[in-house]
Amino acid sequence: MAYLIVEDDAAVADALATMLAAAGLSTYVFSSAESLIAAGVPDPADTVVVDLGLPGLSGAELVRWLESLDDAPRVIAITGKSSRTIERETQDLPRLRVLRKPPAADWLEAIAG
Repeated sequence: MAYLIVEDDAAVADALATMLAAAGLSTYVFSSAESLIAAGVPDPADTVVVDLGLPGLSGAELVRWLESLDDAPRVIAITGKSSRTIERETQDLPRLRVLRKPPAADWLEAIAG
């Protein structure tokens, strides 16, 4: 089981990876949706943390792709977008858990729990 972080902001990706690694969890960081897809299909036991504001293929589009897999991994979205924008972009993803940036202490429990 691994935690795959898809985040284009290097500081946020590093903070999240450091937090998860400090808890003894295996982490991999990808700077785009395309780089995650190129790495291969995630294992169903993985957790994928996706920034909704990715350049190129958007985070919401990546989430839809992940959820369409036969054995989909667990997916959590992170974003600094407004509540209205989050609602609009994820209206067809009712089960998606969304965490608001900046990273906070409760993120570890929400992601690893």
